[in-house]
Amino acid sequence: MTQAQDPNREQELKKTALCDSCAGIQRNWRKAPGHPELVQSGSRQEKRKGHFVTVTRYSCDRCGTAWDYENDKSNLHAGWSVVGR
Repeated sequence: MTQAQDPNREQELKKTALCDSCAGIQRNWRKAPGHPELVQSGSRQEKRKGHFVTVTRYSCDRCGTAWDYENDKSNLHAGWSVVGR
């Protein structure tokens, strides 16, 4: 069985596939924009190095990818990160 015909491999590839809009999001950069199909589903406060930051959860209506946006004003490399499907 070749790699293209392996159903387990195909499922794995589907899990990691992002829509074009999600693929265009700049990760780990504060103030980077998301895209219009991201739907906010909640936010929480987390402690980072002695201060609290806001982490907001989003999901994409098109591909189902779950994202967290960390708004930490003291960390320029906070921002968007993929957290699952």
